[in-house]
Amino acid sequence: MDKVGELPDRFLTDEQRMMRETCRRYVDRVVKPFIAANREREWFVDPAERTPPEILEEADAAGLRTLGVPAEYGGVDLDPATEAQTFAIIATELSRGDTGLTIKLAQGWKISIILRELAPKHLQDEWFGRFMADPHLLMAHCLTEQRGASDRWLPYNVPEAAMETKAVHEDGHWRINGRKQFISNGYDATLYVVYANTDPSVGMLDGTSSFLVPRDTPGLEVTRCNETLGGRYENNGEITFTDCRVPDDHLLAEGRALTLARNYFRPGKITVAAGALGVGIAAFEDTARFVQERVVGGRLLIKHQAVAGRLADMATKLEAVSALLRRAAVAVDNDDPDTNTLCFMVKVFSANSIVDVCHQAVELHGGYGAMMEVGIEKYYRDALLYLHTDSTTDIANFKIVKDLFPQTAGAYAGPE
Repeated sequence: MDKVGELPDRFLTDEQRMMRETCRRYVDRVVKPFIAANREREWFVDPAERTPPEILEEADAAGLRTLGVPAEYGGVDLDPATEAQTFAIIATELSRGDTGLTIKLAQGWKISIILRELAPKHLQDEWFGRFMADPHLLMAHCLTEQRGASDRWLPYNVPEAAMETKAVHEDGHWRINGRKQFISNGYDATLYVVYANTDPSVGMLDGTSSFLVPRDTPGLEVTRCNETLGGRYENNGEITFTDCRVPDDHLLAEGRALTLARNYFRPGKITVAAGALGVGIAAFEDTARFVQERVVGGRLLIKHQAVAGRLADMATKLEAVSALLRRAAVAVDNDDPDTNTLCFMVKVFSANSIVDVCHQAVELHGGYGAMMEVGIEKYYRDALLYLHTDSTTDIANFKIVKDLFPQTAGAYAGPE
């Protein structure tokens, strides 16, 4: 059998096989040794210094940082017919090393799509040029707010669900006021894609606009790094906007920004599910080695029936996640009618399944499973992050049911 949870080579293009091998070498040579040698770093090093420069420099040298950047700017121009599938392959492999790093890099992949689809040419020239020239430059997507996150994605397109962050047009500029919370790369980014309400009279899907906002824009302030349970190399952040003025040409999409950004959201669900899968594969591989080396009661652990049963269950869950992930990624690339449903399904199924896989890994390691220096507890912490990454599982389930049964799944009852 092929490696558990990994998409077999026969399903990959030559380019994808080459990219996976490149990513695997990077993870095995750079990321995993760093994580193993620095178990406490994610807890005790200041967020600004948490990720060593060489981690991003090596990713850049391997071409893993610039996926989605058009080839005319020196990036890795992916085949649009298999783009989401390629993101899934690379995100899975990266998360074998560290899921925070996967999230860090994936923001650049997805925002590169937004830039190439929505930004005017002169801003593409500027920001793709800067992104390619500086391996440490990161980008962030500012959608979530403190009082409104994935609950806004309930199928209620009404004014009261609108963004609290507002943008008002005046004198050739847009003035932004508000606050964004739980933003991946938010603490580190140099460039932000910011969503704000520009028409309070209509629903969220019709009154939300998106803007390109550089970090050094007056009125933009990064206020904190959220110290999360898992994915700590992501440096999730909080940003406030106080009379933050951006020029007219920094408007990416007016009114229909959320609809136009589906080329971000759909691959986002794929990379989230793939990231979770990579964590599960790493936890399984470490556990499989442990139970075939550790002797308890005079026998190798794997020879105990209860242990063998748990290991088989872990492997089965990984294969099931991998299969659904492939189907969802193909649907994104083909723009199939059931794409949205499949994206939410794989997000929920991967999150729940990988938490269970990592729980089993902790149990099978006994007391070692809770020891920081062993690393199994980190997989568990990182897996838990995916329950609330890119929508909560409850909201995602609601969306699935609404897609399946649009006439009977629930209707907006009006404001309190």
